[in-house]
Order: sequence, then structure tokens, then C-alpha cells
Amino acid sequence: MKITYFGHASLGIEVGGKHILVDPFITGNPKASAIDINTLKADYILLTHAHGDHILDAEAIAKRTDATIVSNAEIASYYAQREIKAHPMNHGGSWQFDFGKVRYVNAIHSSSFPDGSYGGNPGGFVIESEHKNIYIAGDTALTYDMK
Repeated sequence: MKITYFGHASLGIEVGGKHILVDPFITGNPKASAIDINTLKADYILLTHAHGDHILDAEAIAKRTDATIVSNAEIASYYAQREIKAHPMNHGGSWQFDFGKVRYVNAIHSSSFPDGSYGGNPGGFVIESEHKNIYIAGDTALTYDMK
């Protein structure tokens, strides 16, 4: 597993021959100005919640790369309506992807799109791969679940 930090809450993860982006907020982040989103590879884009500083570049990258957006049902539906592949998840649920198992976990935060529409309940991800596991907390407050 190779992890690249792109600034703010944005990560790139290479695992099992797949490229995963997490919360791609790059073009609006002055500290990430050297990164060209048109060079980023993505098979999957994991979104913890719908705030602009987590989803800003998700649509452009997904359309260019044909990536699948993985998030809660509301966020997945929002992008599916824009003809982007999406995989909805519910809290506590998991799915075996071609790179490993992903569990969608609780987060305490808010979640609305920049246009004001509801972004569902925020979440985090636990990715279990062949060699490493990673917990992506998103913007959550501390919770007892983290124990």
C-alpha cells in the first residue's frame, strides 16, 4: 500500500494495482497548487462527506478517469444522477472491492453539498487490504467507536 498526501484531507492510495482518491480537494487548495488533477489516476474516489473542501474535484476526476465514487447513499445518488459510477454504502456495512474490503464507519460531523442539498450522514472508511489496513476518519469528532 502506497499513500500520498495531497493536502487538506486529500489522499491517494495505491493498493492491489488500483488507485484510490480520498476527498479530492485540490484545485481550491493553495497548498496543493503544484498538483495537476488531470495527471491523477483514480479507479475509486472515496468521499467522507459532501462539504466542498472534500468533494471539489471529485466530479471532474471521476468523469475523466471513469472512477467509481464510494460514499453514503445520498452522495452516491447525487453523482449517479450526473452519470458517474457510484457505489452507495451504509454505516457499519462493508464491501469487498477488487483491491480489498471497505467498511463504512461512523463519523460525527455535518454533510451538505455546496448547493445546499443534503449530503447524508458523514462517514469514514476502514480499508483492509492484503498487507495493510488504513482508517480514514474524515472530519469526525472523537467518538467512542474509535476505541
